[in-house]
Formats: sequence, C-alpha cells, structure tokens
Amino acid sequence: MSHRTDLSPETLAVHAGVDKHEFLPAVPPIFQTSTFAFKSAEHGAALFAGEGKGYIYSRMGNPTTEAAEMSVAALEGGAKALACGSGMAAIHTILATLLRQGDHMVCSEAVYGPTCTLIGKIMPKWGIESTMVDTSNFEAVKEAMRPNTKVVYIETPCNPTLVIADLEAIGNLAHDRGALVVVDNTFMSPLLQQPFRWGADYVIHSLTKFLNGHADVVGGMIVVKDEAQYPPVRRMLNHLGGVLPPFESFLVHRGIKTLSVRMAKHCQNAQKIAEHLEAHPHIEWVLYPGLKSHPQYELAKKQMSGSGAVISFGLKGGLEAGRAMMNAVKLCLLAVSLGGVETLIQHPASMTHASMGAEARRQAHITDGLVRISVGIESVDDIIADLDQALEEAAAQTMSVERERHPAVT
Repeated sequence: MSHRTDLSPETLAVHAGVDKHEFLPAVPPIFQTSTFAFKSAEHGAALFAGEGKGYIYSRMGNPTTEAAEMSVAALEGGAKALACGSGMAAIHTILATLLRQGDHMVCSEAVYGPTCTLIGKIMPKWGIESTMVDTSNFEAVKEAMRPNTKVVYIETPCNPTLVIADLEAIGNLAHDRGALVVVDNTFMSPLLQQPFRWGADYVIHSLTKFLNGHADVVGGMIVVKDEAQYPPVRRMLNHLGGVLPPFESFLVHRGIKTLSVRMAKHCQNAQKIAEHLEAHPHIEWVLYPGLKSHPQYELAKKQMSGSGAVISFGLKGGLEAGRAMMNAVKLCLLAVSLGGVETLIQHPASMTHASMGAEARRQAHITDGLVRISVGIESVDDIIADLDQALEEAAAQTMSVERERHPAVT
C-alpha cells in the first residue's frame, strides 16, 4: 500500500505496510530467511552500492520486517522506520548514530531504568556526558543545555512518574541551540501522540508494549522524520546488529492492526480506575494524565489525543503496603512491562528502576511506595474489584505490622 496521508490512524493501523500490488495474500508472508539470492552479478553489485531494488541479508533488510516498519512510520507520520531487536537496541542505535566522543545530551530524569543505566553509566565510557533533568520543567531543560549538547532525549509521559514534557517548547529550544530531539513515545503509541507534529526529529518505541500489544514479542522501533535521516541510522543498525527477526516482525505487524480498538479500551478502563483510586481511602496520591489533578493536565490535552493506560499511585503505608498489595492481587499480574491486553502491576523501586540506584530514584521522584499499573482490556469492574480487595488486604497487613512494632497502636 502506498504511503497515503489522507487516511485516519485507525485505517492506517490495519492497512499500512501491506503492498497489495506486490503480495497476493491479505497479510504479508513471513520471509524466514537469512539471505536472498541475486538475479545476477550486476544485480548484487547494485544492491551493495545502494542503487538497486531488493534484499541482501536479513540483518540489512527483510520484506516482513519492512512491512512492520512501514506501518509504524505511517502511523507516526514519519518517512521511514527501522525495527530493532528490543527497545534498548533502538535507544542504543539512535544514540550511537547521533552522538560521538565529547558530546553532551540532556535526558528526562525519570526514564526506563536500563535507559538511565545506558546513558549514565555506559555512555560516559565513550566520552559522552549527560544531564538528567525534569523535562516537565522547561527552565530546567534550558539551564541544562550546553554548547556541546547534541541531543535532548525525552520520555513523555515519563516512566513511571507520568510527568509530561512540552514537546513544542523543548523542540524549539533544542533546534535553536543546534540539538536534535529524540522522543520515546512508547507510553502513548502513535494513536495518542505524534511527536513529529511538535518538533521531534526522531521517535522511538518499545514494540514490546502497545504496538505489539500481546506480551509475546520483544522489539523496538526507530522512526525518522525525513528521508535523509534514514541512511546513517540504517548503517549503524546494520553494524550493531540489533535487528528484529522476521517472525517477530510479523507478530508486531499483526498486533498493530488492532491498535486503535485496544487503545480505546485501555484509555476507557484507565480513566475509570484512576478516578476510583483517587477517591480511595488507602491511596495517598494518583498520577494519570486524564485526571484534572495531574500537574500537566492542560498540556496533556494539547499534545495527546488520549491519556493512555498507565497509572502510578502511592499507597498509605509506603513500601510495605505496596508489597502487600502486589502479593494480594489475583486478576492483575505481578509483572514488569506494560501495554499488553492484560493488566500488569509492579513496584518500580525494586524492579524496573532498581538499577538506577536510590539517589537517582530520589532525584527522579520515584518513591519507594510508588506502584505502577498498566491497565489492560479486561472488564473494568473486574479490575477494580481486584484492586479493592488487594488494597484492603494491604491495609490490614500494614496495620498488623504497625501493631507488632508499636503495641500501643490501636
């Protein structure tokens, strides 16, 4: 299918990446092959020179993988995309492409834990410095910029604090200073947020999450805004080798076809659950972009078309209450990751963000009692019932512990 711009996201999710003229099947087949034969010596030479049409080796391009890439690029409004073996492979590839020794980058302080480790502990070995800031605070971003700042890397909403960055303002700032903007759009998916509209230069995704949507694939995606940006990223991915295999590409492309209906249900469920939790006596605070109490509620309405599926909240009773609650859930799965059809619940301080270290978590406002829920597409009443019984169990256990520590407590 040609890369049309007059179709809605719901239609693109079903049809983008499917070339009806090339493939007879309604669904692109799986090209489960490592290498491709050339029509002639001249054809092979042309392909290696980047002049012919065709495929050489699946690390360098594969029709099934390309179909998934075309689909995500179309949804994001980008020129092209590159599928990677994981979200971290996508992050590593794009930063390795854009940065070199002596460069500096500004990064959201609350990001996926391994992203923080890559930027804060591994990249300094290569002579690349970074400053982690609250990217919801424009002045903090502005103060962090240096003459050698080449990249501003943003998660919005951030993981797991759900703070939101003003993409338009930061994009203008970065471009005025000669820097590029990379946005991790995993939490929203292209159905709810399109960072290119607000000034991003590159968009990345963990395909593992909403785009695939079924918790059975690990993958990542880099989307470039302009055609000219593609070749250097392609060369870097070819050499680093972190590509997505054909079968996983097929599963991702299949998952994308139901993205619009899944995201609608995710958002509907999450809104009701967030409102319920905000009124719950055992909850101290709730962060969800769809709540008016969210610090960037108005900004969320401006640059997002939905509030997503992820909710963060703090329990009365802190860490012990959080652990007790997670051990008490029955329907919700105690598991990391997010974006699947099932509801997942986890404790960032001891799981996804443990590698950051206590001080980095404190600076990023990731408290020990913070709990993150990725709301699935089950019956919202069933999810709420499970959370309620787990909250009651957690409160009872916390009170029991307090009585043992302080016998005078009644």
